[in-house]
Amino acid sequence: AMELWQVPLLFSRLPMFPFFDLAHYVASVMALKEQRGAVEVSVRSPVACWFSAMLYCFGGSVLSSLMLAEPPVAFLAKGTNIILASSVWYLVFYCPEDIFYRCFAFLPLRLLVAGMKEVTRTWKITAGVAHADSHFKDAWLVMVAVGWARGAGGGLISNFEQLVRGVWKPETNELLKMSYPVKVTLIGAVLFTLQHSQYLPIARHNLVFLYTIFLVVSKVTMMLTRSATSPFAPVEAALGHMFFGLQKIPTKVKGEGAASSNGSSVCDPSSSEQHRDGVKKRQAKKTE
Repeated sequence: AMELWQVPLLFSRLPMFPFFDLAHYVASVMALKEQRGAVEVSVRSPVACWFSAMLYCFGGSVLSSLMLAEPPVAFLAKGTNIILASSVWYLVFYCPEDIFYRCFAFLPLRLLVAGMKEVTRTWKITAGVAHADSHFKDAWLVMVAVGWARGAGGGLISNFEQLVRGVWKPETNELLKMSYPVKVTLIGAVLFTLQHSQYLPIARHNLVFLYTIFLVVSKVTMMLTRSATSPFAPVEAALGHMFFGLQKIPTKVKGEGAASSNGSSVCDPSSSEQHRDGVKKRQAKKTE
């Protein structure tokens, strides 16, 4: 019988291809389809839509390759993965009666796909950290940056992906307002860099197991509760206030805004009275 301590070790040896990669492609392309204007782009320009889908699926590989001065098109060499991702893209956007999308939009299936996608995130972070270490030995910042890029590349290059679809929204830059997946990937990149450098006293397979469990549980919980609030929000607020003096908008400003709006409403009756007086005078002149 398998002992309990062997579970993390066996879990860390799980192959991502084909099932977990397939789940990642399905979740990514479905997220693309739910973007405003994506369906119109798929009708107007299937090539642009396909390229956007590939950036959603392989954005981490593209960004991490650029950071290490490697060919950003290297992901295209993985023919089987490209065919699999392209098949998913075609079925999500062009399947008759939208059957494929509706099937995976069914909540239990969607939760399963989302959970499997989070598993691939862990594998990408660890691969990015190890790959960076092979180029720059013991360079912590490089390892963190590449691990972060490999695990959350789709989000980090979202502005470029939007340009492919003819959308320009610089205010959605992930560095200005990080989404939860990008934040949790950064934390994972730091943890796996510390573990890789032997500064974190935990075995790699145990860290992989614990971090992945946290990712899956938090993702499923957020989907079930339909909450967009990051679990780290209280900690972020406390640290931001402590180190950077970040505060919420004070209520006084809101009160002033309300007072100004009330003031304008107070002025409105007098202006309306003046208007009525003017009308009466004009009418009186006409009668004279």
